[in-house]
Amino acid sequence: MDEKLLERIFLALHRENVRYAVFGGVALNLHGIVRTTEDLDIFIEPSEENVRCLKAALRSVFADPAIEEISASDLLGDYPAVAYVPPDGPFHVDILTRLGEAFRFEDLETEETEFRGIRVPVVTPRTLHRMKRDTVRPKDRGDAEELRRRFGFGEKD
Repeated sequence: MDEKLLERIFLALHRENVRYAVFGGVALNLHGIVRTTEDLDIFIEPSEENVRCLKAALRSVFADPAIEEISASDLLGDYPAVAYVPPDGPFHVDILTRLGEAFRFEDLETEETEFRGIRVPVVTPRTLHRMKRDTVRPKDRGDAEELRRRFGFGEKD
């Protein structure tokens, strides 16, 4: 992952007052578990105003008219997930307001951590463990096991 690009994105999200929380591979790294990833996974607060703020943040980082295709109706609808793929490189941003019935933005346990001097909201290790432990992807199950070992979680945590 390009750390300078990640820094620019986090600064933009902060500057535009986006209410969000990082999860996935970047969250693992922010919690000290090194894992390669080519995407940034974020939950955002499900409101039209927050989607407008998100789009402003992305426009300040990427000169891409496709950002306008991100809509509040998508993120607030039945399938509340959007993958934004910038025109350059393999990096992308997965944006969710909820993950099925299991996780909603407003229910996430979060904490702030620092990345290059920027305060970044990230799901807690326990929440990340719960998100990853019951998935079908072997990579997620491995991540959950590493979180369990690193943070001393039981099987049910």
